[in-house]
Amino acid sequence: MLLHVVARGRIGRSPEAELVDRYLKRIVWPTRVTELPDTGGKLPTLATQTIRVLLDEKGEVLGSIDFARRLERWRDSGTREVRFMIGAADGFGDAERAEADLLLSFGRATWPHMLARAMLAEQLFRATAILAGHPYHREG
Repeated sequence: MLLHVVARGRIGRSPEAELVDRYLKRIVWPTRVTELPDTGGKLPTLATQTIRVLLDEKGEVLGSIDFARRLERWRDSGTREVRFMIGAADGFGDAERAEADLLLSFGRATWPHMLARAMLAEQLFRATAILAGHPYHREG
């Protein structure tokens, strides 16, 4: 199953970009990152069997194990792609939220887009490590 991050804004060469790269390179599942301009730009066409996850401060707060189990269910049900959308500064509109399969939040605080991208990459690595039985995630 492809883990596809679609993000508004260019991350360039930054400490956040290094974090994103560090975590995405460690994921054994297929991954892809698509960057779009802050406004406009064409969204990649949704393939069949694609789950759309919008990162949104009003979304569901999932612990790492619950997030891993969600990915596991999608993978085991034949989902081909999970597309994680990171919006522009104003986030997403009501219509976009309504079309999403999951609104995911990293808490009620508002995070800078580049930091949210790094946090997502880490959680994707953590979730796949949990599912693989890798010791990276330690339950406390």
